[in-house]
Amino acid sequence: MKHVFTVLIILLYLYTLISIISVLLLENRNPVKSISWVLVLLFLPVLGMWFYLLVGQDYRKRKIISQKSIRSLKGQPFAASDIEKLDSLTMRTNQINLVKLLYNNSEADGFANNKIEIYTNGESTFDALFKAIKGAKEHIHIQFFIFENDRISNKMRELLIEKAKEGVRVRMIYDYWGSFNLTKQYLNSLTDAGVYVSPFLPFRWQISRTNKINYRNHRKVVIVDGKIGFTGGLNVADRYIYGNKLGKWRDTFIKIEGAAVHGLQLLFIVDWYFVNRKLIEGKEYFPKPRKYDHNLVQIVSSGPDSDWPALMHGIVSAFTSATKYIYIHSPYFMPTDEIAAAIQMAALSGVDVRLIIPVKSDSKFSDASTASYLEKTLESGVKVYRYQNGFLHSKAMVIDDFISIVGSTNLDERSFVQNFEVNAFIYDLKTASKLKELFLKDLEYCEEITIESWTARSRRQKMKESIARLFSPLL
Repeated sequence: MKHVFTVLIILLYLYTLISIISVLLLENRNPVKSISWVLVLLFLPVLGMWFYLLVGQDYRKRKIISQKSIRSLKGQPFAASDIEKLDSLTMRTNQINLVKLLYNNSEADGFANNKIEIYTNGESTFDALFKAIKGAKEHIHIQFFIFENDRISNKMRELLIEKAKEGVRVRMIYDYWGSFNLTKQYLNSLTDAGVYVSPFLPFRWQISRTNKINYRNHRKVVIVDGKIGFTGGLNVADRYIYGNKLGKWRDTFIKIEGAAVHGLQLLFIVDWYFVNRKLIEGKEYFPKPRKYDHNLVQIVSSGPDSDWPALMHGIVSAFTSATKYIYIHSPYFMPTDEIAAAIQMAALSGVDVRLIIPVKSDSKFSDASTASYLEKTLESGVKVYRYQNGFLHSKAMVIDDFISIVGSTNLDERSFVQNFEVNAFIYDLKTASKLKELFLKDLEYCEEITIESWTARSRRQKMKESIARLFSPLL
């Protein structure tokens, strides 16, 4: 009897293993990744199977959040898209192609005539956020990856409670793992005051939930009355004002007024439907926008279940469109093959490509992995700088005095494949010139890495970095 039971267990295990490998192969992934997972499953069967179920599944064809399905439920009075009116006199053909790409791969409408303000430190960012929230009359929609339980976060909490008591409809989404430190007392004080609070993918002891814990909502979005919107890389935490062991955190956040706020509003409605299964409806959420500056803005989102890796497509296309320069901020630099190739080809073709990364990040493992990518980057002619005035957490890029990209996306596989992210693609001289100016100012606090010093690192150090690189998809 014992022998029969053992045989049944082995047969069940083999059936499960073969089923997983069959599904893996049918997903038609990158062959190297598929082979890697097959080897893990064969040589570390039990651990490998658990690890695959936890973080290895491809959800791009299995919708967790579907923007198209939300749009089909109920039409919304969005501002009219201006993609059909693209001005070939001010935009080069390859820039127009970028706009069309993002519309086709993620339904990112192009909204014209917006007002853009850029913030680069915690004080000015939170001042602007709090001012906008205090002025809310109808609704506040707020979503961050991290709400820390600290001074600035509690100030935000108290303000949201105050507005809810005034009758303003306040909805808040927080990422369950990113905001893991939030206490029941913190959350209950919000809900007791009438704030509608929902976590994104909270942990549950269910296989349908447990195998999605690696997929996080990394977006940072605030919308006030459908008229003012914010997005960027900042989270709600003291470190942006008071610093921590890494120093004060340097980030980039933007305030948008005009039609593009409708793009942020749609994105929040999509995420709210996912966490609550309740559709936000009403014309008051999409008021008629005012017209401001001569520009075009696309709010581009993507995640592990979107039809295309839209943000990676967009950034690659923006890089390959460059003829003069590409200036990049990124706190973590572990690029996909596509991003690395686009950066290297631009530099090799004579484009002035500059990259600022922090001298030290909040993860030693990420620092080691980042280091493994720098040698080839430097060899291609990219100028790489390490920021030394605190921790650079900014995710901002500017190309050719015209294309600006600001949002939540890091240049790593997690952001392009595993996280739900959002970036604003802004097309105008005014915003690009400001971001370029800020980038050049940041260079004053940087140390440039030379190819000679970098290649002189010890073999032991290079081996540590290469090992860390193997885990870059998980960092």
